[in-house]
Amino acid sequence: MSTTQPSQPPQPSQPPRKDPVDAIIEQWAEVRPDLDTAAMEVFGRIHRISRAVGDRSERAYSHLGLARGEFDVLATLRRSGEPYTLSPRQLSATLMLTTGGMTGRLDKLERAGLLRRSPDPHDRRGLRVTLTDEGLTLVDRAVGAGLATQTQALSAALTPERAAQLADLLREVLFATETAEG
Repeated sequence: MSTTQPSQPPQPSQPPRKDPVDAIIEQWAEVRPDLDTAAMEVFGRIHRISRAVGDRSERAYSHLGLARGEFDVLATLRRSGEPYTLSPRQLSATLMLTTGGMTGRLDKLERAGLLRRSPDPHDRRGLRVTLTDEGLTLVDRAVGAGLATQTQALSAALTPERAAQLADLLREVLFATETAEG
């Protein structure tokens, strides 16, 4: 009869390397040893990771002739499903943009032939924004390029199991921060 031990997470073979957030934490410890900086360690790293991977993704999009904001519009239309159509108001709400900011993006993307605006058949005052075939092809390529960049960054640091665990933990933090009062 064999007994199995519960699996333990792999232990690092060496102490973790120092990063810029560690330097900030050490500075605070010197000048304000009374502060609990645990949250700063987490959110500082989340911010830096987001910025670094966002910049890498933007470079991937730029190779396809898109800026990040333009990609966001096309991706929102793409993930809405066929017929890849939303109102400018729906796009603005999803992307948290003013209507003026959205209009500028839509103008540029329409001039490039990546989307078209047409009257809303259900609202005489409304418009519908729809991906063109060219826009659909381009956004599919851009999504692939962006995901490849993100996957490469994540897989360089974590196993798929640890990445899934991190995603679960971050979901909990996101839910708590978005529903917290004040």
